[in-house]
Amino acid sequence: MKTTIRSDKGPSGRTGKDDSSHPPQTDEKAIIMSGYGINSEMETQVAFRRAGMDSDIVHINDLIAGRRKLSQYRLLVFPGGFSYGDDTGAGNAYANRVRNNLWDDLERFLDNDNLVLGICNGFQILANLGLLPAFDKKYEREIALMPNRKGVLECRFATLKPASDNLFTRGIDRMYCPIAHGEGNFFCSPETLVRLKTKNMIAFQYCRDDLSPANGEYPYNPNGSTEDIAGITSEDGKVLGLMPHPERAMNFTNLYDWPYQKERMKRQGKKLPQESLNMQFFKNIVGYFC
Repeated sequence: MKTTIRSDKGPSGRTGKDDSSHPPQTDEKAIIMSGYGINSEMETQVAFRRAGMDSDIVHINDLIAGRRKLSQYRLLVFPGGFSYGDDTGAGNAYANRVRNNLWDDLERFLDNDNLVLGICNGFQILANLGLLPAFDKKYEREIALMPNRKGVLECRFATLKPASDNLFTRGIDRMYCPIAHGEGNFFCSPETLVRLKTKNMIAFQYCRDDLSPANGEYPYNPNGSTEDIAGITSEDGKVLGLMPHPERAMNFTNLYDWPYQKERMKRQGKKLPQESLNMQFFKNIVGYFC
């Protein structure tokens, strides 16, 4: 199969307007997984490039065939989408393909000082692989992203707030992200929930616009997730799963209410931002390697 690594770089290796803020650059690279229904590779690549990290989009078959190796990268990203159509459960088939063909390489990657990110379908893949929560480095399935409480695909914006201080959440007061999933209802056993709380592994929670708790109320908690959980880390803090899509709202004008916010800020004499608050999330990840 032909290698499917894609890049939209210009002659200088950067992307013009995408890099206008000239963030700190890292020589480390990310691998962004692709194939069989994953559909957010390019947005994710642009988000990391704007934050200062280059990446390759790599089809899973090319990794299995050895055309690319995980050892060439420091950040592994499973983007959003509907891998294998979610036909055997959200993220399950893609996770099995990773487990059956790349597990040894993945374990070596995890043993080194690397990071892993899963967004939406990527979070589901990480859950199926047992990379979250990975208590005591045991990669067993202990969480699930169940069907949404209302039983329908939810496509809307959701407000998130950090629930703990870690490398992913630093400097973030809130994020305002699109969601697009049918199975984002975070579920775990009471025992697992206690461990997640005790070890400060809950990274982000859904909340109201004023950052008060959603308390499970729709639409602030859009899927019924236990404790309003939108994202968690692994016990060692180097793997994050997040259901909402910060990469789909990188710009101020990507935000659902940007016309209102524009008028409000103009009347207050404030300068209009070019990027959204969500970009801090990607800058935090890149900052780990700088």
